[in-house]
Amino acid sequence: MEELRIEANGNLGPIDSSRIPRYAGAATYARLPRLDQVAKADVTVVGVPFDSGVSYRPGARFGANHVREASRLLRPYNPAWDVSPFETIQVADAGDMAVNPFNINEAIETIQQNALDLTESGSKLLTLGGDHTIALPLLRAAAERAGEPIAMLHFDAHLDTWDTYFGAEYTHGTPFRRAVEEGILDTEAISHIGTRGPLYGKKDLDDDHRFGFGIVTSADVYYQGVLETVAKVRDRIGNRPLYISVDIDVLDPAHAPGTGTPEAGGITSRELLEIIRGFRGMNLVGADVVEVAPAYDHAEITGVAASHVAYELVTLMADRAVEGDRFGAPNGYAAQALGRESRRPAGFGSSVASPVASR
Repeated sequence: MEELRIEANGNLGPIDSSRIPRYAGAATYARLPRLDQVAKADVTVVGVPFDSGVSYRPGARFGANHVREASRLLRPYNPAWDVSPFETIQVADAGDMAVNPFNINEAIETIQQNALDLTESGSKLLTLGGDHTIALPLLRAAAERAGEPIAMLHFDAHLDTWDTYFGAEYTHGTPFRRAVEEGILDTEAISHIGTRGPLYGKKDLDDDHRFGFGIVTSADVYYQGVLETVAKVRDRIGNRPLYISVDIDVLDPAHAPGTGTPEAGGITSRELLEIIRGFRGMNLVGADVVEVAPAYDHAEITGVAASHVAYELVTLMADRAVEGDRFGAPNGYAAQALGRESRRPAGFGSSVASPVASR
């Protein structure tokens, strides 16, 4: 079947959904071209079907393709940023890495090398997991490409800075402890967002503080709001090379039931998207969206949320490529989130006469 794609600014975009139904054709992320269909990609989307590091529910190895299927409804223009990401930069889907499900150490080495290979020509990487174990090799590759320790924002219900599980040092609960120990994170610019739920003991928080992490809990987001959360993060990170890791269980199970370790009391998908939009202008060098486990999903709720989170991350990378100061770009919802525009519905004036007063 002929692929009728949108093309703009020399970039090959998604299949034109006005000419080929969304439910037809191969399920690449956002119906974008495969990596072998383009000369060069500015952002490469890749899946890592690996979940051998989980401690509770398995199934995240099927997450990447679930997110791809749920992304069929994404459209090429993002009004939240006033940016068409697939026109601004070339984005392509590289398919899935082939990693050993029986040997975690070997899998980690494979992921790191594949990430380095995919970013060799300057492409940024957006990875669809897979469990959170994969964040460690991805961070190693991102720090190597940056040539320095990198800043990191970690969206998650959990700290993921534990030492071991059953004596294993590489699991989905340990990647960021290992990353700090290896010196690949800038410990003055790392933070968790959305953490909540019971811990093994107070020592978990003491260790986390010792590693340098700031913590914005889901309760903090609720009480202080998106704008305060964004302001804290921007102040802490500045313009450092930034990696964002999103465990989909940062969302409340009402918004993301399809995950391995759900915790009550999470943030909403709206809050998560708005927080990411508030990062406009920050120097995002790589990102992942992990822990989507489709066997526990319902009506693609989790897959849809994850696909939109990935879309906002791609847009953040694309927006960075637009000329000018993107910290204060005057259009779109993101500018409103940064306080550069008043937040009122489009088409409404600064004041609306009361229907009672006008009688």
